Amino acid sequence: MKRYLPAVVFLLLAALVWRLWSAPRRHHMPVEQGAKPRVVVSGYVPYTLVKQLAADRADVSMLLPANAEPHSFEPTPGALIKVREADLFVYVSDRIEPWAKDIASGAGENTQVLQAAQYAAASDDPHVWMDFNNVKQIAKAVSAALAEKDPAHKDAYAAHLKAFDEEMTALDEAYKKGLADCQSREVVHVGHLAFKNLTKNYDLSLSALAGSSHDGEHSVRKLAELVKFIKNNHVRVIFTEETLSPRLSAAVAGETGAQVLPLYTVEHVSKQDFDQGVTYGELMRRNLESLQRGLGCQA
Repeated sequence: MKRYLPAVVFLLLAALVWRLWSAPRRHHMPVEQGAKPRVVVSGYVPYTLVKQLAADRADVSMLLPANAEPHSFEPTPGALIKVREADLFVYVSDRIEPWAKDIASGAGENTQVLQAAQYAAASDDPHVWMDFNNVKQIAKAVSAALAEKDPAHKDAYAAHLKAFDEEMTALDEAYKKGLADCQSREVVHVGHLAFKNLTKNYDLSLSALAGSSHDGEHSVRKLAELVKFIKNNHVRVIFTEETLSPRLSAAVAGETGAQVLPLYTVEHVSKQDFDQGVTYGELMRRNLESLQRGLGCQA
């Protein structure tokens, strides 16, 4: 066996070299002087971050239509072309957007691909943007990618990042203070488990009807268990996602007498919010207001 070892090692090295040589090359060339980076994003999380960090310095387009469900979205051939021609493609993760991985693999040789979740702390909840520290790191990576593509305006990107970082620090402090003294710490959510990172960070308990995507089964058994939990624990307020059909939460409210308040996942938004360019920070401030109201927190 020993006499064949050099040959085996040689073949393995040759295969590795060939794989590296034949792999598609990405040339992250800057845009032409005076041109704006063409940025394509998967959904609203990267969209709102890029818009805030780039201001008017980038042409940003979003693949996911407003109010569409990101987990099961099926991109069109036009989406593939957009990404291939883009300077930068930003998506959240393969878990949240399994369709985005295939699109990213077909990106052009000058398209820089940024998967946001790679810059977040490890978590069993893929909704990594529900943690302000994660969002800070993702924003830092996005800002660096924009500056690499448009170095002539790197100072502007740095200034926008600084302002965003300060906003996230202030939001974190507002959540800590605003959720410190509450009558209840039980967040009952008639939707999917998008808020696990958020509730964990501020010492809240979370009960949700479905799993980590909207495709979770809303079975009669699960619904009955949730209704029983609400009654047994005297839960006065339940939360639902702003883009979900109100029929399910209305049925639970009718059965239990609980009030319904909205929570915003940020991953997809209403057309009205999209048209108004509502930012990540604004949506998270709405969430804080709903949580304070629903949990009976002292201001």
